[in-house]
Amino acid sequence: MSKVSIFVGTVYGNAQHVAEDVSSMLDNKGIASEIFMDPSVDDFKQATSVLMISSTTGQGDIPPNLEFFMEDLKDASVSMQSKPFAVAALGDSSYGESFCGAGVQIFELLTALQGNSVADLLEVDACETLEPEVEVVAWVEDIVEKLL
Repeated sequence: MSKVSIFVGTVYGNAQHVAEDVSSMLDNKGIASEIFMDPSVDDFKQATSVLMISSTTGQGDIPPNLEFFMEDLKDASVSMQSKPFAVAALGDSSYGESFCGAGVQIFELLTALQGNSVADLLEVDACETLEPEVEVVAWVEDIVEKLL
């Protein structure tokens, strides 16, 4: 059975909350999922499909809990071998050019690692929505068949 591996980058827990809602929706559909808050390269290699949900910190930076993991992936040149992936980026457009910067970096890295993007990068703007989980859950529902 396919399982969606959800890798989460968060500072204050918002992206984790979104990931938990996505995981609940998948479970209700009979689709297995696992959330990784402190992932390793091995966790990533074992994933059959990858969903990344990340907030952005600082000046468009990846949150600390994913920062070293992303560096390790880059340094190890882990090939995704066309593994399906999707990225949901949480951000705040009032930060200008760094809006959803972490998601952009993650999307670019997974593409460079030869992953198979099943959807365009989803950018969720905190200035436009108070409930990012609603937007992300609906988006994942639309693309989940492509992830499996």
